[in-house]
Amino acid sequence: MLGHLSFGVSNLERSAAFYDASMAALGYVRVFTGPDSVGYGLPGTQNDRLLLIRQSGPVTPPGAGFHLAFIAPSRLAVDRFHSAALQFGGLDSGAPGLRTQYGPDYYAAFVLDPDGYKLEAKHPPPEGDLRPLEHVSFGLNRHML
Repeated sequence: MLGHLSFGVSNLERSAAFYDASMAALGYVRVFTGPDSVGYGLPGTQNDRLLLIRQSGPVTPPGAGFHLAFIAPSRLAVDRFHSAALQFGGLDSGAPGLRTQYGPDYYAAFVLDPDGYKLEAKHPPPEGDLRPLEHVSFGLNRHML
């Protein structure tokens, strides 16, 4: 359903290093580099699914209820994503492991990127789907509709 998602970032170089490493752990690559932005997607394509855009002012990520989930091709990829994210300035928000409340085989890890965006890597993909962006949660409630 989504073509791509854009995040404003406070430090493009720092964020690019973080996403280069964490996306590579999941099998995704930087597919676009501009003077004020970088984009990530599937190798061999020019279609960015996640675009990071340098902001001149402060960046405020969405609050509770928001997160972005990436599909991982294996549990090992989830582990590598988590490790790479922490190595390149991310914060742990849920170590790799089974999340049986979401399904018997749902294996995931959660991190906060350097600007505080909550990210998830999860396996298995739904019905063999290996597209990089799986879902985005915005935490809407009936008062927001």
